[in-house]
Amino acid sequence: MTRILIAGAFALAFALFGTKGLIHILAGRGYGQIIRDDGPSTHKTKHGTPTMGGIIFITAAILGYVVAHIFTGTTMTTSAVLIIGLVVGLGFVGFLDDWLKVSRQNSRGLKGRYKLLAQATLAGAFGYLGLQFPDSNQLTPISLYLSGVSETTLYLGTFGVILFIVIMVMSASNGVNLTDGLDGLATGATIMTFLSFVLIGVWEFGQSCQDGAIATTGCYQVRDPLDLAVLAAAFAGGCIGFLWWNTAPAKIIMGDTGSLALGAAIAGFASTLRVELLLVPLGGLFVIITLSVVIQTVYFKISGGKRVFRMAPLHHHFELKGWEEITVVIRFWIIAGLSVAGGIGLFYAQWVVK
Repeated sequence: MTRILIAGAFALAFALFGTKGLIHILAGRGYGQIIRDDGPSTHKTKHGTPTMGGIIFITAAILGYVVAHIFTGTTMTTSAVLIIGLVVGLGFVGFLDDWLKVSRQNSRGLKGRYKLLAQATLAGAFGYLGLQFPDSNQLTPISLYLSGVSETTLYLGTFGVILFIVIMVMSASNGVNLTDGLDGLATGATIMTFLSFVLIGVWEFGQSCQDGAIATTGCYQVRDPLDLAVLAAAFAGGCIGFLWWNTAPAKIIMGDTGSLALGAAIAGFASTLRVELLLVPLGGLFVIITLSVVIQTVYFKISGGKRVFRMAPLHHHFELKGWEEITVVIRFWIIAGLSVAGGIGLFYAQWVVK
């Protein structure tokens, strides 16, 4: 538990004080957000706000995790290192996208097909490596079986697992990216999701199967659950520190650097903690916002130009209905919180009914 507190506290402090310095650096170099012409008119005032802020909470989370291990004299685990690798990889893809936007001074960054290809490649590598490195109990970071609130008996096989991981990572990273349209919205929602992974990791550690036990006894066969809770706490702390500067009116924007990385982290935790299908309620707000884009796009095409929403993603629809930005953010945070609470309830419900 000490590691969890150290990781979260250090990441929070580093992001809280480090973000201010990053704002000065980015502003001084003119690395400001480019606002799309087809977005809400009220967003024009955000033009030039320092972007690529994801750099700070990615760094904060990694340092918080490492410092926690240094202070406690413990060893970093394979599962956590794989998630860090995935986050850094997707963060770099987002950084390239952000860099192209600010250097070209337009809203077109990395071409969509290249971004998707990079996401799929990194996710596939994460899935493959997650099936390697068995520990003394022959547990690998990622299971060959599908998991809901815990591991099921549905065998996916190597190809099936990798394909499923690719879908998860791409869905989560693009879901967070779509949600990152209002000041603090995506940051606040991801904090709740990371905190849920802290609770899940701690619980799974406390109910871990003993050597030779089988999962049907009610225990969890999950590799490194407590260390994953430490890393999740570091990400939560980093995002909390960043949120101080990211709330409306935002002094800095996470950009694709941050949104793609956060989505990758969420998918990574869901797969390594064996709660893959639970990602739907734990990331409920991201699912809702992504669905709004899908519905808008499909209906627009089949109806010959008609729209379901005034604008997609969904938060822009409510802006155009006259809601203040801060009102949309807080109400969507409430939705995210209720969704996460529902996911946690489903996770613990399996113990209540036994």
